[in-house]
Amino acid sequence: MQKIRILIADDHEIIHRGISEMLHDVLEYEIVGHAYNGKEALDLCCILEPDVLFLDLSMPVMSGLEAINNIRTLRPNIKIIALTQHDQKEYVSQVIKNGGHGYMIKNSLKEDFLEAIITVMRNRRYISFELSEKMLDEAIETGQTAKKTQEIQLTRREIEILRKIAEDKNNQEIAEELNISLRTVETHRRNMMQKLKVKSVVAMLRYALNNRLIDF
Repeated sequence: MQKIRILIADDHEIIHRGISEMLHDVLEYEIVGHAYNGKEALDLCCILEPDVLFLDLSMPVMSGLEAINNIRTLRPNIKIIALTQHDQKEYVSQVIKNGGHGYMIKNSLKEDFLEAIITVMRNRRYISFELSEKMLDEAIETGQTAKKTQEIQLTRREIEILRKIAEDKNNQEIAEELNISLRTVETHRRNMMQKLKVKSVVAMLRYALNNRLIDF
C-alpha cells in the first residue's frame, strides 16, 4: 500500500514535533520533509512532491497565502491544508479562494488531523469542526440582523436626520443644515418613531444603532 506523503511547513519547531508525534504511528502516512518559511515550503513541494502539505499562514520570507498561490501553479496536485491560529472566517475565505483545500486551528486534536488528511485526499474541502460551528453561528446572526434591517425601510432623508439627531442636533439645526423646513424635520421624526415602534429619541437611536441603520 502506497503511503500518503506529508510535508509540514511552519516556523515553530514545536509544531513540527507535535504533528510528527501524532502521525508517527499511522502506517499509512509518511512525513517526508519540514519547511520553516514560505519559500522553503514552495521549494520542497517542487522537489519532494508530497501528497499533503500542512502550511502555516504566518511565516517569514513568503507568507502562507503567497505560498499557496505559487504551489497551486507549480504543483496543483498537492493538497494544501492551512494550519494557523487565526479563526476568523476572512482567513478561511482567503485560503479557499487562493486554492487551499483545508483549514485547521493549531490546537486541533489528532483525530482532526487524520480526518483532514482523509477528507482532502478524497478531493473534498476540510474545515475544522469548531471553526465550522463558529462560522455557522456568525452566518445565522448576520442573517437575523439583516432580516431585521430589511423589515424597516427608512428613506435616505430619514437616515440623514437620524444621523443629525445622533450628533445631538435639535430640529431647527437639522432643518438649517439640510435646507428643509422645520415642519418637514418634525414630520420625518414622527414617521421614524412610528416605523421603529418607539416612543423616545433615545429608544429610536438605540434601535437604529443595534440594527445597523446608523453608526456613531
